[in-house]
Amino acid sequence: MASGEIVEGLYEAEGEAQLRRQLEEQGLLVLSLRRRGGFGGRPIALRGWQRPGQREFIVLNQELATLLKAGLPLVESLDILRRRIDNPALRSMLDDVHERVQGGEALSDAFAAQRPAFSGVYIASLTAGEKSGSLEPVIRRYIAHARLLAAVRRKTISALIYPAVLLGLSLVVVAIIVLQVVPAFADFYDGFGAELPLATRAIVAASEFVRGALPGIMLLSAAVAAAVWAWRRRTETAVSGDRLLLRVPGVGSIAGKFATSQLARTLATLLRGGIPLVDALDVASRSVGNRHMAREVGVVAREVREGRSLADAMTERRIFAPVVVRMVEVGESTGALREMLDSVADFFDEEIETTLGRFMTLIEPLLLVILGIVIAGMLFALYMPLLQLGAVIQ
Repeated sequence: MASGEIVEGLYEAEGEAQLRRQLEEQGLLVLSLRRRGGFGGRPIALRGWQRPGQREFIVLNQELATLLKAGLPLVESLDILRRRIDNPALRSMLDDVHERVQGGEALSDAFAAQRPAFSGVYIASLTAGEKSGSLEPVIRRYIAHARLLAAVRRKTISALIYPAVLLGLSLVVVAIIVLQVVPAFADFYDGFGAELPLATRAIVAASEFVRGALPGIMLLSAAVAAAVWAWRRRTETAVSGDRLLLRVPGVGSIAGKFATSQLARTLATLLRGGIPLVDALDVASRSVGNRHMAREVGVVAREVREGRSLADAMTERRIFAPVVVRMVEVGESTGALREMLDSVADFFDEEIETTLGRFMTLIEPLLLVILGIVIAGMLFALYMPLLQLGAVIQ
């Protein structure tokens, strides 16, 4: 305050920049701001600190790189961008970033204050760009990196959509038959008073059980889903789950290749930006989706810091494919590690696409055959008494 008195209080705002402006408009000199802790001592994330969408964030960085290339100062570029953003959450974050940079902070530190809204790879890239004086090229390299990862992720999801939809429709059809069609046939057959075939009795009994226990099944499913979600939230169990995922036949191979490609692509991007190998390994380990592999990369980073070569440290962990270790070893010996890591990422991206193509070729007809057999068997069991009745009448 003007009198020199220090005042502490609790205020509510969408972001730190907005709160700072509100307090300064009241004639207060802001010394420090700190977010209020939430349940269990964990910070409550403000609405302005939500992670922006991938496409929106890429467009934002494209515009920032274009403005910097045109020769505009960084503060002015950020001011232009924050005025053009429609998303209130992203605008609040950019307001805070602009105010911090205007106050003398580095751009990387200003974005780091918004965590976890921005990834460690992005912040490390900005740091490298600031230290080397080439911020605009580094941002463009990050854009290319984000686009490649998004493309691989998009292809993987697109390949799995059709089997998921087909499986979902199959479950819906089976549920309609069990819950609606079978009870109608059971009421019809009760009027005859004759003993039904074993297959018909079995499917009618299964339908009655499912209908009677449906509320319990739904509650049990919800409880299991909540337990799995809580189990996955724990760090150790999540690491164990990801380790088991890598051992699942078929699925584990795709998951391992995707994690390896993501690691190699991220590591190459950081090295190209001027980040030292050890620091790049630390940042890349936090960007890998598979937490078991991320932990192993962290161990590799510690061993490299102690003086071991990257290839030897990767061989010791026994989680990386031999082709990856060989290419890294060649890259280290020839001084072309970044190029070799890009080659590893491209190689595994092609492997993923080929594997998913084969998977789709096999799974589509297999699902159709299984669905046809299940539905045909259920309908045959329902119509069998009618066929026997026709034989008796003849």
